[in-house]
Amino acid sequence: MKTFNPIKNELLSRTKLQTAIVILVILTSIFNINIMAQEKSQMIRLAKIKVDPMQLDKYNIALKEQMTIAVQLEPGVLTYYAVADKSDPTNITILEIYADTAAYKFHIETSHFKKYKETVENMVKSLELIDVKLIGSAKKEYY
Repeated sequence: MKTFNPIKNELLSRTKLQTAIVILVILTSIFNINIMAQEKSQMIRLAKIKVDPMQLDKYNIALKEQMTIAVQLEPGVLTYYAVADKSDPTNITILEIYADTAAYKFHIETSHFKKYKETVENMVKSLELIDVKLIGSAKKEYY
């Protein structure tokens, strides 16, 4: 017959709680290390583009199509933001974030990227690619 021993049960409960806390701390540490490793391996690039003013609308359509397809189909394409200078909308800057360099290399070999490059070839007057390093970020979860 089992007897109820409140002291033994309390010790077992404390031990279980301590074990759970240790496991939680370890998992949290591993998760944070993985996030930091992902951020360190990401490839982040700015593309500064000057577009022929007479073809700006066509260019914007081609750009939006390429960005949408890439984000939908390629797991390694994490983010695209394209913005136009308010005073001169033919000056476009694109923030591109890829999981890593391999994801970028894969991206530029896709049929949709090649279609985009071919489509905009005579629309783009200049292109400057700048590899950058993330030094910080802040955002609201829901906006």
